[in-house]
Amino acid sequence: MPTLLRLRAAALTATAVLLTTVLAGCGDDDAKDEDLTRQELSWKACPAPDEAQGGGTSPSPLPDGGEWQCATMKAPLDWDDPKGDTIGLELIRVRTTGDTGERIGSLIFNFGGPGGSGVTALPGFAEDYETLRTRYDLVSFDPRGVGRSDPVICENDQELDAYFQQDATPDDSAERTALLDSTTEFNDACEQNSEKVLPHVRTTDAARDLDLMRQVLGDGKLHYFGISYGTELGGVYAHLFPKRVGRAVFDAVVDPTQNSEQGSLGQAKGFQLALDNFAEDCVSKTEECPIGDSAQDVKDRIATLLKDLDRKPIPGVFPRELTQTAATNGIVQALYSQDFWEYLTDGLDQAYDGDGSILMLLSDSSNGRSENGEYDNSAAAHTAISCSDSKPRYDTAYVERKLPEFRAASALFGDYLAWGMIGCTDWAVAGAADHPDVSAPGSAPILVVGNTGDPATPYEGARKMADALGKGVGVELTFRGQGHGAYNSKNKCVQGAVNGYLLDGKVPQAGTVCT
Repeated sequence: MPTLLRLRAAALTATAVLLTTVLAGCGDDDAKDEDLTRQELSWKACPAPDEAQGGGTSPSPLPDGGEWQCATMKAPLDWDDPKGDTIGLELIRVRTTGDTGERIGSLIFNFGGPGGSGVTALPGFAEDYETLRTRYDLVSFDPRGVGRSDPVICENDQELDAYFQQDATPDDSAERTALLDSTTEFNDACEQNSEKVLPHVRTTDAARDLDLMRQVLGDGKLHYFGISYGTELGGVYAHLFPKRVGRAVFDAVVDPTQNSEQGSLGQAKGFQLALDNFAEDCVSKTEECPIGDSAQDVKDRIATLLKDLDRKPIPGVFPRELTQTAATNGIVQALYSQDFWEYLTDGLDQAYDGDGSILMLLSDSSNGRSENGEYDNSAAAHTAISCSDSKPRYDTAYVERKLPEFRAASALFGDYLAWGMIGCTDWAVAGAADHPDVSAPGSAPILVVGNTGDPATPYEGARKMADALGKGVGVELTFRGQGHGAYNSKNKCVQGAVNGYLLDGKVPQAGTVCT
C-alpha cells in the first residue's frame, strides 16, 4: 500500500530508457529544446499551498527579510517528444544573502519521497541552510506529478481514509483478498484520474527536468543537494549528464543496487535497528521509562499492542479509530528522527490507556493528511513514480513465501513491509528496471553522506552509492548518529564538511567519520 511505498526511496530506472535519454541529452536534443531553455521565469510572491501540496499559508519571509518567490517552468510532457505538449513545473526560491561577486549560482534541493513537494518543504527547512545561502540562491521544486506540477490524483479524501485504515498485514485468505482488491482499486483510480501524466513521471524524466532547470536558471553546472530519494534522482542525473554536475551532496542515501524487494527488506532491518535504539534510549534515562522496564519489555509491549489492535481498534482522532495498520505506520513515522522519540513514548503510553490520538496523528503525517481531513498527493505521486521506475511485480503468493525472511529481519515490521510489495501489482505503466544506473564517469566529486542509524535509507547504501558513482566521483562521509539524514542533525562535523564543499569546493577526505 502507498504508506509503505512512501517509506521506500526506491525509484528505479530502465537501462533502455537511460540509454535513450543519454543519447538524446547530446547536441541534437539541445537544439530541439532551444525554445524551452531560453524561457524567462516570471517570479512572483508565492501563493498559499494548494491541497495537493498539503494546504496551509504562504511561506513567511525569513528572519533577515528574505522573500520567497515562486514561478512555473515549462518542460516537455514527453521527453521523447520535446516539441509536443508541455507540463508546468512549480519552482520556489529565496535569493542569496551574499554579494553578487560571491554568488556561485542556484543550489537546487530535492527532499525525497518520491512524491514530496519541494515548494512547501524548502521554506520549512530553510533556516538550516542559511550558511549555504551566503553564496547560493536556494531553490526547490515540485517534481512532475507532485504538488502543483500536474499532480497525480488517485482516490478522494474519504476513500483514502478507508484505504489507510485497511489491514495491511492480512492473516487469512479473506484479508489477503481484501488488501489486494483495495490496492487494485487505488491503482485503477490513479489510471482513471491521471492517465495523461502517469507514463511520464519516471526518475529519468525528473532528471531531464533538472537539467532544463539548470539552464533556465542560468547555471553552467548543476549545484544540487539531494536527500533520501533525492539522492536517487541526483545519481540518475549524474549518469545522464556527468559533465554538467557542479557541487553536489547526497544525504540519507538510497542504495542504487537494490530492487524494491531488497529495499523493503533493508528497511525492515533499518526500522528494527531504530526501534532497538529507541527502546534502549528510553530505559537508559535517569527518569523511569513509562513504556517498559527494559528494552525488551518496551518492544514486547509494542508487539502486544499491535496484536490487540488487530482484533479491536481503539479511539484515535474522532471519528476514526486507531487500527493496527495506523499504529504501525505512526511508530514508523516517529522512528525517522530522534527528535520524534518523545512523541512516540507519549503516544505509546496513551495507547496503552486506550487513547490512540498521538499515534494516529503521526500516521496522518506520514500519509499526508491535514487536520481538516484533506490529503496531499504525496502518496499518489510516490506510487506513480515508484511503480513506473520499478520493474518487479509481486503477487500475494510471492509475498507469503518471503514472509519468513522479512520476519527474521524484524518481528515487528517484517509483515508490514513485506505486504507493501504488492503496491505496484497491476500498475498501468510498465516498470522500467530493477535498479538505476548511476555510474557517472567524468563527473565532478559528489559528497555522499551516510548515517549509521538511518532507518529508512540504511547506512550501507551510502557505500553502494559511492562505489556505483565511480572512482573519483563518489566521496563517502560517515555520520555515527540516529534518524533519517545527517545534515539536519546539526552535527558540526557533518555540516562543516558539507558547507566546505558546497561553498569553497573543499572535498573532504574519503572515509571521514563524524560522531
